[in-house]
Amino acid sequence: MGLLPPTDSMYLIAESRDTPMHVGGLQIFDVPEGAGPGWVGDQFEAMLEHDHDVAPLFSKRPYRSIATGAQWAWRNDDEFDLEYHVRRSALPAPGGRRELFALGSRLHGSLLDRQRPLWELHLIEGVGERGFAMYTKIHHGLLDGVSALRLLEHSLSPDPQAHVAPPWTYRRQRSDAGSEGFNPLAVAVEAARAGVDLALFPPVVVKAARRAMSEPLAAFPFKAPPSMFNVHITGARRLAADSWSLSRVKGLARSAGVTVNDVALAMCAGALRSYLSEQGALPDEPLVSMVPVSLRLDDSAGGNAVGAVLTSLATDVADPVVRLERIRESMVIAKESIRELSPLQILAMSALNMVPAPIMSMLGGGENLRPPFNLIISNIPGPRNALYMNGARLRSVYPASIPYHGQALNITFTSYGDDLQFGLTGCRRRVPSLQRILIHLESTLVELESALGLAESPASRRSSAARKRADTAG
Repeated sequence: MGLLPPTDSMYLIAESRDTPMHVGGLQIFDVPEGAGPGWVGDQFEAMLEHDHDVAPLFSKRPYRSIATGAQWAWRNDDEFDLEYHVRRSALPAPGGRRELFALGSRLHGSLLDRQRPLWELHLIEGVGERGFAMYTKIHHGLLDGVSALRLLEHSLSPDPQAHVAPPWTYRRQRSDAGSEGFNPLAVAVEAARAGVDLALFPPVVVKAARRAMSEPLAAFPFKAPPSMFNVHITGARRLAADSWSLSRVKGLARSAGVTVNDVALAMCAGALRSYLSEQGALPDEPLVSMVPVSLRLDDSAGGNAVGAVLTSLATDVADPVVRLERIRESMVIAKESIRELSPLQILAMSALNMVPAPIMSMLGGGENLRPPFNLIISNIPGPRNALYMNGARLRSVYPASIPYHGQALNITFTSYGDDLQFGLTGCRRRVPSLQRILIHLESTLVELESALGLAESPASRRSSAARKRADTAG
């Protein structure tokens, strides 16, 4: 089925027992009204009937040999076993968030078997009285977080009455681009353009480096301070997640004259400042985050199309409003650094930002050295409308991502309906009391609202509290 592109194969090369390279997600559903006690089990059995219409993305496994030049390649798994990949579990009583995230943490810390296609889906019963969950994980060599979420959307429906097929049956739409056949002249022109782009790239790097040295808010690789997150990690994981009203965050963004992404980054920055202060480990210099940028040009699912910019989190600033403004300014600088670049130059700049991290990881984490950045904070836009799986309403979409040596914590947030949902993934040993960061996310948002003279409406507070109680119970 062909060699893996370098952007995909690096996730197999960098993987070890301590650093599993899969992305995942924990989705919480409400069982349909009137459904009997065996409804979830019936869904599981129905899923297993789809063992003859598995899409190529889900039926290929990695291999390498002399014939591939020791490079990683894909080939179809001729002994594909759907019952290995799709599993059914149940939570112990009382089936609340503690039990659910304990199970999700254990599942997320285990490696995928390279002798099989690199994905798993776990249907989890016993989430409260009327809920169930689905934990999914798939290797980053197969797809990135954006396409993983798109895949989830394709496997659900906005119609509660609709019947949907499992995600592994989804076949991506192929673009018509290039359907006119091979054009030697077009290839030569593109090669010439690429040569010009790459020839002009070194001055771009020099300009960015000079700006980083002269402007405190301009981030650049290895400008970040050492922190407790930039250490050698273990393979055990801990997941934590919660939701906030997107309307609430948008209201704050409007009042402050910033973007929703700026507010979310400021929530993370304030939470990390408080958390690190509690641990007695707050650096004097501001933390730097790598912020992935999707370079995907279509709605296809599969492969990786991710760039990256770096931004200061201004964690050295105590005032929450000043911190928010500095984050906004840093993100403006980051966006300006790629705004006038060609797509190839954006890829090259992204590689400059990203590549040092896996190299540091393979060298053991680079403890006590300046890291290329302190952590990854990803924003993945999600579905705007409520989605259903055969009548079961999707309540929450919590992403789970990849820590690795030198990067013990990853924060990913996504939108769903009127919720902004944060998923934290950390090394169980290196990031103690991970759940404390969730508390600080809320307290930072309250600080910003108070400083800007805003107050969350009583109705919004009741809605938020009801949602949290529902998530805790179910």
